[in-house]
Order: sequence, then C-alpha cells, then structure tokens
Amino acid sequence: MKFKKSLFGIVASPLISPVIAIGSAVLLTVILILINSARPDKTLAAFFLGPWSSPWFLGNTFDGIALLLTASLGAAIALRGGTFNLGGEGQIYVGGLTASVVLLTHSPLPPVILLLFAALAAMLTGGLLGGISGFLKKHLGMNELITSFLFSSALIPLADYLISGPWRDSTGNLLALPPFPENLFLARLLPPSNLSVSLAFALLLVFAVHVFINKTVMGYRFRISGAVPDFAFYGGFESRKVWTPAMAASGALSALAGFFAVTGTYGRCHAGFSGGLGWSAIAVALIALNRPLALIPAALVFGWLKSGSDFALLAAGLNIETSSLIQAAVLLFATVRFTPLWERLAISSVMRKRND
Repeated sequence: MKFKKSLFGIVASPLISPVIAIGSAVLLTVILILINSARPDKTLAAFFLGPWSSPWFLGNTFDGIALLLTASLGAAIALRGGTFNLGGEGQIYVGGLTASVVLLTHSPLPPVILLLFAALAAMLTGGLLGGISGFLKKHLGMNELITSFLFSSALIPLADYLISGPWRDSTGNLLALPPFPENLFLARLLPPSNLSVSLAFALLLVFAVHVFINKTVMGYRFRISGAVPDFAFYGGFESRKVWTPAMAASGALSALAGFFAVTGTYGRCHAGFSGGLGWSAIAVALIALNRPLALIPAALVFGWLKSGSDFALLAAGLNIETSSLIQAAVLLFATVRFTPLWERLAISSVMRKRND
C-alpha cells in the first residue's frame, strides 16, 4: 500500500503545477466572461466551442499550435541546458524577416530548394543571436537572460523599420514586405484555413528532441549538465560546455517558428507578425516542465485558450485585454511549483526525526 502511494506521488507531483496553471487560466476566463460580457452564455459557448466549430477555425487553431510547439521547443531546450532564452520574440521576428528576404530574391531555384534555404537562413540567424548570448555567459559571465532580452529588444525596432520603411510593399497600405508567390507557400493541410505542413514538422522536431535528450549519450550529458551542474562536473563533463549550444539551438528553433509563420500562416512578412509568440512559448515550456513530449498537450491547451479568446472577441465582444490576461495567468501559475500535501508531511516527519 505504501509503495502504491509513493508511486502515485512520483507520478502525480510533476502534474500538479501544470494542472493548476491551466485550471486557473480557464477559471479566470470564465470569471472575466461572467463579469464583462453582456451575454455570458453566448460568450462562454464561443470560447469553449468556437475553435472547433468549423474547418476554418479548427485549422487556424492547430496552425497556432504548430507555431507554439516549435517556439516552445526552443524555449524548453534552453531551459534543459541550464540557460534561459528571453529573446525568443525577437528571434522569431528576425527569423521570419530573414526568410522573407531570401524568398523575395526572385531566385531561379526550385520552390522547395528556395524554401529550404529560407528556413536554414532563418535558423542560422536565430541560432547566431542565441549562441552569442550563450557564448557571453560562458566566457564573460554575462547573464543570458539580460543579453538575449536586450538583443531582442534592439532588433525588433530595427525589423519594424525595415518592414515599414525601405523594404515595405509600396503597392498596398499594409506595413509589410511584398507577398510571396503562391508556389512559395507551405502546403496547406486544411484549406481554406492557414494550417500547413508546419504542424507535421513541429511534431517531428518534438519527437526528435525527445529521442536526443532521453535516448542518446550526448542528450544525457546535455540534460544532466543543465539540471545538476555539480553532478555533471564530478561525472567528467562541464555544464558550461552546453550553454552556447543550448542557446543556439533555442534561437534556431524560435527563428524556425518565424519561418513557419511567414510562409505557412501569413504568406508574407508584416509588421508585428510574431504577436507575443515568444512569450507564449515560454509559458508553454514551463507548463510542460521543459519535457519535449509534454509540449504537445501543453501547446494544445494553450492554443485552445488563445484561439477561444480570439473567437469570443470576434463572436461575442469579449474585451481584447482578456486574451492577454489569460496568457499572463498561465505564465504566472506555470512558474509556481506546488508541493503535494503528502510530500510536505513526509518532509516534516523526516525533519522532526532528524531534530530529535
């Protein structure tokens, strides 16, 4: 019996914080709808059922989930490597801009090859931005939270200037680069929605990172270096060595999310297309406890919350600030680690015996 209770505690403990984070966000949403909406019943129905109500809304919901999966995988890799990438928003934005420049070169290359080059260019740009922060942390002791955030904060206005200024499409009123030719769009899975093959690539990346971290020697060293640096040191490998690769991989995946956004979701690079995706990705990674496979349900639920808020905004007049407040609630509660009652009692019992 004691063994069963212990086993239940081991399995349940990691699930408590994510469940509380998601449950709190849903509860907050319901309360806000009841307070702010003139027709709470209509708004609640739009929130809970709207994202699944038609192929168009369903496809767009899963398209947002694909972007979340890719970006949150980048955030999770940084955290598993003992670092923290706060520059995801800028890396997504600059990655999408870089990919757009490649795709608008009017190259004679076949569309598939050009898309591949655009994705690699985006990942190289994001990887460089993230890798610099990891390098500065390793060799100069600079905090990667600060450097990654500062790089992002500096590059977003520059990208805005380029998109709305010298590189802007002068034939329209939108602050955006010219649209891509249709043969440079990622293949759509559920037209007329925006869902593209980016979802399949995102899932493949999640499984690939899971296998790397949990099934390979290099992955074992990577996760131990990030989780227990002292143990890694006594095991014969320095945790410092994974900082730069972790941040570089994180930046590359964030930039890849930018590539998926401009080529799969929008078909062009417009001002502000990242739309807080980098911050949402951190929330999803924290909900999933930085475990690759757990990112899938975390992104699914978070994507539903975001899509449901947007649908309620369009269909029932839910205040636009509500969507941001829901994301903030998830991020807040996802950072809290709740200790189950049975674990607290066990710890207290051990401490009393030790003191006696």
